[in-house]
Order: sequence, then structure tokens, then C-alpha cells
Amino acid sequence: MGTDFSIKPVGTPIATPAVPPATSAAVDAVATQLPPSQSVTAADVSARIRNQPQAPNDTLSHQVIVDRDAASMVYQVVDNRTSLVVKQFPDEAMLRRRAYFRTLDMLKAEREQSATDRRA
Repeated sequence: MGTDFSIKPVGTPIATPAVPPATSAAVDAVATQLPPSQSVTAADVSARIRNQPQAPNDTLSHQVIVDRDAASMVYQVVDNRTSLVVKQFPDEAMLRRRAYFRTLDMLKAEREQSATDRRA
């Protein structure tokens, strides 16, 4: 028995197209001919919508800050005209929750450390 337990690929992987089976409704359907005013044409493939952020906007700025109480980084989108936060991740409630639990963990660690410290 060999000591080589690695799995080795055999041959080249081939992508097989998944073709859904035709339903009975599609098989029994009657072909229709509609006048051009009532027919629908396929959209132009070259004019697809792109998944890009909104156009450059001078009124919004992006910033990353560090919340020391929650010990986490915060991403904010700020309106430059009003200096208000438009979007924030994580939200304010999550930051407060993290700060609360971090404080509890620090108090617990402090109590455990003082319980194990012994002075002669």
C-alpha cells in the first residue's frame, strides 16, 4: 500500500450544459403568429445593464473610522452638504451591542486576573 493519499484529477474537466426537460405544456403548445404591434422582441444583449455604483457624486463622501469602544471599523457614507451620515455599516445598534459585550468581557477578564493574583 502506498503512502500517497492525495487525490489526483484524471483527464480534463468538461463542462456539461444542463438542459431542462421540456414540460408537457411546452410540447403541446400551439405556435402563434402575432402582428408586429403585439409581439415582443428580445432585448439587445449588448445593451445590458451594468452593475456599477451610481455616477460620481460630489455630494457624498466615503469614510472609514475606528470605533474604539466597539473595537471595530465603521464604514460611512456622508453627505458633504449637511455632514450627516447617509449609510453606515455596522449600524449604531450593532456598535453599541459590541461595546457592551466587550466591556463585559473586559470586566470578566479583570475579575479572573485579580482572583488568580496572589501576593505574599
